[in-house]
Amino acid sequence: MSKIVLITGGNRGLGFSAAKALALTGATVVIGARGEAAARKAVDALEESGLTADWVELDVTRPASARAAAEIIRERYRRLDVLINNAGILPEATDTVEHEFADTDIFRQTFETNTFGSVTVTEIFLPLLRRSAAGRIVNVSSTMGSLTDQNNPLSPYYSMLLPAYRSSKAALNSIAVELAKSLKDTPIKVTSVCPGFVQTDLTPISRQQAPLTADEAAQIVVTAATLPADAESGTFIDANGPVAW
Repeated sequence: MSKIVLITGGNRGLGFSAAKALALTGATVVIGARGEAAARKAVDALEESGLTADWVELDVTRPASARAAAEIIRERYRRLDVLINNAGILPEATDTVEHEFADTDIFRQTFETNTFGSVTVTEIFLPLLRRSAAGRIVNVSSTMGSLTDQNNPLSPYYSMLLPAYRSSKAALNSIAVELAKSLKDTPIKVTSVCPGFVQTDLTPISRQQAPLTADEAAQIVVTAATLPADAESGTFIDANGPVAW
């Protein structure tokens, strides 16, 4: 029986590449997207390649949307094997207004999607994940959310002042640790992943500087989504291995 995988924000960029990579393993991938047109386009592209895909309308900032999506997946598949919390935003990248430190509205907007959205979706889909023999939760984070990295003058990201984005990912990392502890007596494993500096629309200003394609970056998502039964839960990893919190 194929694994049932839900990817939030799975209609483009890293999410779509992860969907394609996991579908290639034989999984049934469910694209979670805010709009039907975008979701159907992504599903059509996967199916044209002979892959199995489905979609649900899912806006991670709206609990009612997440609940409706969970009900659809429950009716169609009865369970969920892998949840990939991929949906994320970086409005600071296109903010041209000068601030003393930060725009509180941008902070709220960023946390609403990157942090609260992941918590909302995880909470609502956990009952379906508990029905899986080997549930996996993957939070797409970033090394820029590492407090160790933020304080390292030698880091290539040290000079990037993105307080809303960085703190939203730091919070997401902390959530992964707490979630793993709460699920320690279950088969469900939780992993935070850093895909690296990726050529996607998330960082439009510096997209040309990014060394990784979305397909290349998606491999770490696949690794976390397919962890073996004896793997550790509650870790933070990238393509090179563990990332310092």
